Amino acid sequence: MPDIRKLINQIADAEAQLSATQFLAPCVKGGRVRTKVAGMIYTFTPKPRQFAGWGIFQSVDAKTAKVVEEADLPQIAEYLQHFPQIRLRLAHQLQGQTWLAYPVNEVDMRQRLKVVKPIAVHLVTEGVAFEQIITRWNGQSCWFEEIDRRTDPIIGETLQSAIKELTPVGELQFKGMTPEMRTVYELTTAQIAEFSQPQQDEKRLRKALQQGGGELNEFQDRGDYWTVNWRTADGISHTSAIAKTDLTVISSGICLSDRDRDFDLQSLVGVIEQQEW
Repeated sequence: MPDIRKLINQIADAEAQLSATQFLAPCVKGGRVRTKVAGMIYTFTPKPRQFAGWGIFQSVDAKTAKVVEEADLPQIAEYLQHFPQIRLRLAHQLQGQTWLAYPVNEVDMRQRLKVVKPIAVHLVTEGVAFEQIITRWNGQSCWFEEIDRRTDPIIGETLQSAIKELTPVGELQFKGMTPEMRTVYELTTAQIAEFSQPQQDEKRLRKALQQGGGELNEFQDRGDYWTVNWRTADGISHTSAIAKTDLTVISSGICLSDRDRDFDLQSLVGVIEQQEW
């Protein structure tokens, strides 16, 4: 019985100490904040409810803590110093100031977190896709600290250029590229409509035909192959069955003496134009 009373007294003392104490904490929009007093963890709903950012809080009751003021940069920096750094590269924005990012070094992340995966980073106040950042992991969440100024800015610029050119993930290649960079590029392009599979298929077919001197009208997905409707430079339309793997001709649509598979879509254009003459 004395032990129970002692525990009750300790809890009462901790709560009294908490009500008189202001604490710093990060908060995402619609989230909650936590603090630790006398070895006990307390979780609160912030007031105002939609507060997002770094704040100085004070408990109102057992469930609510009001924002006294926003924390300044030195206070935030001091808070973050207590947690290990993780270097990540931004992929895309999830919601508000929360971004999806991927580790710059998979080996390092595996050593720190025992797992390698994309991770949500909260309160990202600056940065764009492919920017390398420094974050802090508090055991449950990852918080933005700053842009990593030591990284080569050319990397991000190169990846941004690849996005503008609609470069497929499989064709991404540049000096100094790492597997981690390819992964973050894949995470980013997965959110862009122009990088969807039908869009990539169309780009691939259109490119092959243009290189041969033809032009794509439309195509249909038939599983392992496409039915491609296209036209030659003089406007004559043709329909051919084209293998997805390497654009080999399965059926040209004209008589090639059973030599259809000797050609791919690009070379087929020239073969058919010669026959038209």
